[in-house]
Amino acid sequence: LANGVSKLHGDVSRAMWGKYEGGCPIISITNAQNWRYWADKQLYRFKEAADNYGIDDRKKYLKKRAFEIVADQTGKLFDPDVFTIVWARRFAGYKRAGLITTDEERFARLMSNTKYPVQIIWAGKPYPMDHPAISEFNQLVHLSKKYKNMAVLVGYELTLSKRMKQAADCWLNNPRVPREASGTSGMTASMNGAVNFSTDDGWIPEFVNHGHNGFVVPKANYDTMAVHEQDEYDLNKVYEILEGQILPLYYDQYDTWRQIVKNGMQDVRFAFDSNRMADEYYQLLYKAN
Repeated sequence: LANGVSKLHGDVSRAMWGKYEGGCPIISITNAQNWRYWADKQLYRFKEAADNYGIDDRKKYLKKRAFEIVADQTGKLFDPDVFTIVWARRFAGYKRAGLITTDEERFARLMSNTKYPVQIIWAGKPYPMDHPAISEFNQLVHLSKKYKNMAVLVGYELTLSKRMKQAADCWLNNPRVPREASGTSGMTASMNGAVNFSTDDGWIPEFVNHGHNGFVVPKANYDTMAVHEQDEYDLNKVYEILEGQILPLYYDQYDTWRQIVKNGMQDVRFAFDSNRMADEYYQLLYKAN
């Protein structure tokens, strides 16, 4: 008996290996994260008390504290009142760290939008011998010199990872479907009051209800697309949803935005906590053997 680490990963794995004789059954046990370690407990206390002012004040404080790291590393002063997008995780080709930057004109318009201003932070590490990923990281560093509201941070360990989730209003995740086995950074982002915005890969199909607790790029018939066609489709959808739905909600309908934050915090709390995952490994995998 073997397992995939999300329902989609199980589906993909069975499709890959099912044609071979003598293989073991493949089930799905979706990854999770330790809520006790990752979650901002004060945010949850305010949510449970239905204290919207407390939620807003706490999130602003968390952003302001995280932006001290941005200032220390880059000299750039980020504003806690400005919508902040964060892409932070391991750098790997299929995760497409720089996807949003590949349309240079559209990215320039996004970064200079005065009606709906944004700040974007990248952080993470490539494997030492993954030269394409290292190159992508360096390209983002170079591009960041052009924009005062773009930062690329180094030293991505546990502390910086937690601060980046606290800095984020929007946790951007755009892997090339179906390459992401699970992904877990978005789980901890929701535990810190960030809203997931993702392609529909890994754990995301089990979590995101578009417009309720996050935002998701609708799947196309990716199997029939070349890689560049998939990238172009996803890029266009990311901008359409970001510019047409997410930014207007944040700036013009903040009460609705806050409710999406709260819904994400609630929906991730137990279904994607490591206690559930450990129990499923025992009940479905170890005990079964």
